[in-house]
Amino acid sequence: MNKNELIEAVAAKTGSSKAQAARTVTALTETITEVLQKGDSISLPGFGTFEVRERSERTGRNPKTGEQLKISASKVPAFKPGATLKTAVNGQDEKD
Repeated sequence: MNKNELIEAVAAKTGSSKAQAARTVTALTETITEVLQKGDSISLPGFGTFEVRERSERTGRNPKTGEQLKISASKVPAFKPGATLKTAVNGQDEKD
């Protein structure tokens, strides 16, 4: 599913226009980005948690030459799914 398909699905579920759904989806993604840029996390119970994880400096290899190179430390966005989402994806009823 791409962004346009997501906007159409949100519009259909909420009964709103595609323009309003587009503003909503854009606002959500911008808000998540801003919170992660600050180093904070967003927790949506049952759905999951968006967070920033630290990657330490490490040694890698150039796959073409085999030469070792240093990969700098970095911060990466991460998503940890909640139990309800995991259950839904696995096709299990939450009551099972």
